[in-house]
Amino acid sequence: MASSSSARRPKTRVQSHAAPTVDLSAVIMAATPNEPRVLTVRVDQRDGLPSGPLRSEHRTLEVGLRTWVAEQTKLTLGYVEQLYTFGDRDRAEGDLQRTGHALSIAYLALVREARPAGLAHAAWRSWYAYLPWEDWRDGRPKALEVIEPALKAWARSGGKPLRQFREERIELTFGFGSGTWTDERVLERYELLFEAGLVPEALREVQPQEHSKGRLVPGQPMALDHRRILATGIGRLRGKIKYRPVIFELMPASFTLLGLQRTVEALSGVRLHKQNFRRLVEVQGLVEETGEISAETGGRPARLARFRREVLVERPAPGVRLPRLR
Repeated sequence: MASSSSARRPKTRVQSHAAPTVDLSAVIMAATPNEPRVLTVRVDQRDGLPSGPLRSEHRTLEVGLRTWVAEQTKLTLGYVEQLYTFGDRDRAEGDLQRTGHALSIAYLALVREARPAGLAHAAWRSWYAYLPWEDWRDGRPKALEVIEPALKAWARSGGKPLRQFREERIELTFGFGSGTWTDERVLERYELLFEAGLVPEALREVQPQEHSKGRLVPGQPMALDHRRILATGIGRLRGKIKYRPVIFELMPASFTLLGLQRTVEALSGVRLHKQNFRRLVEVQGLVEETGEISAETGGRPARLARFRREVLVERPAPGVRLPRLR
């Protein structure tokens, strides 16, 4: 029998929260010599990434991911790698009565050919439709003309200590003062814009008085938290092409050196010096000539090359190192 003291003890009221859900998302990337592309599907009337919940019948996370991608895009993935696990509370849209953590496990996949996905709601889109400030190939992006004053106004809106902290973050990610742009800081830049209330995805979280006077920056929003996941994938790929030959996962079996250069430029968002790029490729031993030529260049026939797989055992970090953009 329970004691009288325990009988009088008040019961602790536990706040009920929805159990965490687990979603699997795929950042599937392809590239042409002019545009880096990501495979999108329609999610709640917006562009989103192929994704779906982890189910009991999925033996592994990767099996679940491949199942959703095949169902939504009719695409069978080859190599994939886990990108990141997102678990911020209430960062994903959904049932407004259901709040709590929604785990989103993202994967990165590279495909060689960007063919139509076969379904009306699936399509290849340019990265830069969603993150236009990341494309420096034609000089300083016009989107920064809106971003720079908006971020500086946001920094000034805090008290002195907070203002200094914000200004340091802005300089680290965008480099407005130093004029230095680090191409891999894609996620950091998006997160800063989110925190400043400058992207539509932030509107459901930031209080109206915290908005930067409603000035949203250019760039097409995505469903759920998918633009954040895309930014993570772009940053990962931009970093990897510098120390691993992953660029050739996106190239056809044979290609011209100019086509290779244009593809690297499309992914990194910067223009490269033609002779310096060719010298780098030659010194690294990344390619070899096939003995054939291409007449599809629009000018003089160009020699075709292919990836030298021997380079994988010849050196530990064969990649395409890029100059820092100023």
